Amino acid sequence: MNNFKLTMKTVISLCVLVAAVCYAQDTYNPQFDSFNAEEVADNTRLLKNYGKCFLDQGPCTAEGSDFKRVIPEALRTSCAKCTPKQRVLIRTVVRAFQTKLPDIWEALIQKHDPEGTYKASFDNFLNAQD
Repeated sequence: MNNFKLTMKTVISLCVLVAAVCYAQDTYNPQFDSFNAEEVADNTRLLKNYGKCFLDQGPCTAEGSDFKRVIPEALRTSCAKCTPKQRVLIRTVVRAFQTKLPDIWEALIQKHDPEGTYKASFDNFLNAQD
């Protein structure tokens, strides 16, 4: 009977581990939740540096490299893998690009969605209040 309990505990532990791994893959790294988007949005120089990173026109910080890697998928899926906090952060940074650095915003659009395939769905994401 003790072997059965030990086996069941092992099976349950493995199931929980598998579920945790699967869940983790359903969202982007939650460490991004603490990213200070307001600081970037309020600092045009910093915002421009991120834009240059995203456009392969300048160096990237570690965070910038991570963001650059997920931008295409986040655009195509309207941020489906974003945590609620990440959705707010992305909206903050995108709005800053749109208002403060529209040339960089247009270049990002041309790089990642030149045909405008995702424009309507991404605009809906940007305007959503979730």
